[in-house]
Amino acid sequence: MLDITELTVFSYISDLGSISGAARMLKMPKSSVSRSLMRLEETMGVSLVERSTRHLRLTDAGLLLKRHVVRILDEVGEAENAMAGLVGVPAGDLHVDAPFTFATGPLASMLPAFVRSYPDIRIILSVNNQPVDVQLEQMDVVIRIGPLRDSELIARRLATFSLWPCASRAYLEHHAHIARPEDLARHRWISHADRRQAFTFRGANGSAREVEVPAGIVIPEPDVMKTMLIAGLGIGFLPDFHASDAVADGRLIRLLPRWTTPSVDAHALYPSHRSLSAKVRVFVDALVAHFAVSDQKSRM
Repeated sequence: MLDITELTVFSYISDLGSISGAARMLKMPKSSVSRSLMRLEETMGVSLVERSTRHLRLTDAGLLLKRHVVRILDEVGEAENAMAGLVGVPAGDLHVDAPFTFATGPLASMLPAFVRSYPDIRIILSVNNQPVDVQLEQMDVVIRIGPLRDSELIARRLATFSLWPCASRAYLEHHAHIARPEDLARHRWISHADRRQAFTFRGANGSAREVEVPAGIVIPEPDVMKTMLIAGLGIGFLPDFHASDAVADGRLIRLLPRWTTPSVDAHALYPSHRSLSAKVRVFVDALVAHFAVSDQKSRM
């Protein structure tokens, strides 16, 4: 039967490529680490590392075991955290992955209060916008904005953001006036995707207008798009939380403000086996509460 301690030792050896390094990190005698590795190899019936005078390298069997060990130790950690949630305070490392614009905006404004409330949780934040399945193996919570793919993940909606059509004053001074949604189709666009897109605008009386706009310049990252819009290179949609500061100080003009514009949802995603983790639960709850308060303030 596999021993958790021996698997932990093996994980450190494989990560550091050294028995001495693993011994230092684990605060164990080097001889104890070596014996632990030998016992694991005897249990598995194969050699897990190739030894040389300078470093260790995993064999094919070692590489295969390493993939399983990562999941096993993760499950053990989740079990410990779940039980800690029943008998104590949420604690441990919390790996969070979020898009750059979201991380520097809504997430950054929420984190200080969360860290003060849960000092035993150590946030480890990764910032990117890759597909969820690429990130989730090493993450506790992945935050994404926009449509979700079908999956077995638990998805909890955090907020709905309006997409504001924006342009700089300099751009608008040299291009056709925009009074109706249909006018947008005649302008130069900076887009999130390399294809024509249709957007629905709704008037105060409930009427709907669907407008198809060209792809134009393609900038999938909102922060870069914002810079391009401020520079006067066209019109584009920005999430309201990302555009509001530039609109407030005049660097951008929000177009058609009397119309209800398209919107996107932000979700927190995590595997079902992590739903009992106290650290995941309190983090997602804090995000939902943060957006609820923000939404209430915006309506006042």
